Amino acid sequence: MSARYFLDTNVFVYCFDRQDRRKQKRAEELVAKALGDHLAIISTQVVQEFLNVATNKFARPMNRAESRAYLETVLSPLCEVFPTIALYREGLSLHAETGYSFYDSLIVAAALEARCRVLYSEDLRDGQTIRELKIVNPFGQLVGK
Repeated sequence: MSARYFLDTNVFVYCFDRQDRRKQKRAEELVAKALGDHLAIISTQVVQEFLNVATNKFARPMNRAESRAYLETVLSPLCEVFPTIALYREGLSLHAETGYSFYDSLIVAAALEARCRVLYSEDLRDGQTIRELKIVNPFGQLVGK
């Protein structure tokens, strides 16, 4: 059986980034894999962050229908970690332990709660292991090519 993995918000954002086609293609591959293999997990934080960026910060922001459709077809099927006081406590512990921002620490806490083995994120230290969770920058090998 394959291991569960967590996708950070930047993976979804890069699906719409036409400035870097290589990152866009890699992000699209990861999201398609996630929807196909049913092993990927996201948290409500990823949903919130993505929808905020998509509806406010994209070069052409998603309209209500587009954002709703993406929520229903992509984000909702992957969302399995919801906020709890225990998650916030773990986020605070990880913040102190790793030095990551509180919100990045919540992403790590959510991945650990979901028993993921890998966290795909461009924002954290590539190759770092936190407990049993390995951080992997899915775009790292694309830099400089």
